[in-house]
Amino acid sequence: MAIKVSAAIITFNEERNIERCLNSLEGIVDEIVVVDSYSTDRTKSICLAKQVKFLERKFDGHIQQKNWAKDQTTSNYVLSLDADEALSEELKSSILAVKSDWQCDAYELNRLTNYCGKWIHHSAWYPDKKLRLFDRRKGKWGGNNPHDKYLAEKGAKVGFLQGDLLHYSYYTEEEHLNQIEKFSTIGAKALFEKGQKSSYFKMSYKALARFIKAFIVYRGFLDGKAGLTIAKNSAYSNWLKYKKLLQLHKGEVIDG
Repeated sequence: MAIKVSAAIITFNEERNIERCLNSLEGIVDEIVVVDSYSTDRTKSICLAKQVKFLERKFDGHIQQKNWAKDQTTSNYVLSLDADEALSEELKSSILAVKSDWQCDAYELNRLTNYCGKWIHHSAWYPDKKLRLFDRRKGKWGGNNPHDKYLAEKGAKVGFLQGDLLHYSYYTEEEHLNQIEKFSTIGAKALFEKGQKSSYFKMSYKALARFIKAFIVYRGFLDGKAGLTIAKNSAYSNWLKYKKLLQLHKGEVIDG
């Protein structure tokens, strides 16, 4: 007997992406729950037109929002997506097969990212393994905001799904830099709350290590100009996060 799967998605001003995401779930899941942080664009109207279960909740962190969202589903079996993601055809087939023969507590899959119109197959961005289909009774969202990850409980059996989760990340480099500004602040505050320290040496070391990892170790050079841009921006992201962490320890106010 096939199980029922609910999709859980969190949103804020995602009119550009949400319809593609919802369309990819048609015929695959049995329920779609969208938890929105009071969008000011057309996100709500698009979702309501698709007849999803649309809930609104004040945003208090990616981890907190996703944990709340999964608990609003009627099924214990949950597929968690971001609004800028969609299922590939192969992944759709894999999910349908698992629904008819559920054998694990959770399932991982690969995420393939589109950066400024180019699919990125290297640069430490692929295969970007994510755990996104799970029995919600066997784990929860954790990690460090804004980089959440689903944590299956100890001893949980984790399987793997064939096919890619298509991630439409940044449409322009400017969007990437704006996100870095925002996420570096969230990341610095999360590290500060955990008692981690920073220094000028650590800022430089973390940036250099990130560039080498993305561009050389994970062969970002094979992604061409996009690979170089990703490596540079990834390095800058690390540098900025630890710079802001240092500022917090000095009692300064950080923006972003």
